[in-house]
Amino acid sequence: MTRPRTLTIVTLSALLLASCAALLAYSFLTKQTGKPYQGVPTVSAAEDLPIGSRLDASRVKLANWPKDSLPPGSYRDPKAVAGRVLVRPLGAGDIVTENKLMPLNVAGGVMTYLVPQGHRAVTVAVNEVAGVAGFVAPNSRVDVVLTTPRPWIKDDPENISKIILQNIPVLATGQVTEQKEGKAALVPTVTLDLLPPDAEKLIVGAKKGTLQLLLRNVIDVAATDTTGATLSKALGTATVQARPPKTISRAAAPHRMAAAPIKAATPPPQPMFTVEIIKGGAKSAREFAQQ
Repeated sequence: MTRPRTLTIVTLSALLLASCAALLAYSFLTKQTGKPYQGVPTVSAAEDLPIGSRLDASRVKLANWPKDSLPPGSYRDPKAVAGRVLVRPLGAGDIVTENKLMPLNVAGGVMTYLVPQGHRAVTVAVNEVAGVAGFVAPNSRVDVVLTTPRPWIKDDPENISKIILQNIPVLATGQVTEQKEGKAALVPTVTLDLLPPDAEKLIVGAKKGTLQLLLRNVIDVAATDTTGATLSKALGTATVQARPPKTISRAAAPHRMAAAPIKAATPPPQPMFTVEIIKGGAKSAREFAQQ
């Protein structure tokens, strides 16, 4: 068998095998395309639902999900989740699962499911200014500034403002009713997610001074080292405390002797020289001071 004939047979065989493979692939894909979609009706969120939302027929819907990709704890009947409360946020179309719902017959609110393990939720009262004019919202991150007298300086006329906590997550915001001057008043509150040592700092700071929240950028998590600020630092000058002059009564004043008059210094004697004068037969002498 010559070489050109061998090449021709090999080429034809390869083309025949490629054609058979393409035909089989086309036939398989045609059969798969013709099959109906095997979806399972699953309870999903009909809209974006925040934490604490109570589910009802208007907030959920049935959506077909592939049977093999369904997460455990999903539901097929919307009535099974009616009245349940979310402990995780859901986006529109997300599947409702058991681990995203508050357990049945469990006392306590949704907040207990928001606090990470090992952390504590601490609520402090703030005013509109301290709460950054209402821009502090759940999932925000804030720094906490404490303004208080300096306890290590006795009779200190100045207060110091110092950042005591940084990059603290906000779990919730709300209002509580307090009695002020015999009348009910709404006081804004902020609930922060803190470690136990930081919770102690916040509570003692709220008791001894005033708190101010600083809203952080969502991607700014770096810690900042500060030394605190006083009025003299803010003005760029040192504050000197004026003290009244001391007054001494005559009775209490110690006896002092009168100072002796100061004598003028005696100048040293000037050198003298004598001049003898002869006039006729008489002699005389005169003294002159040397200039």
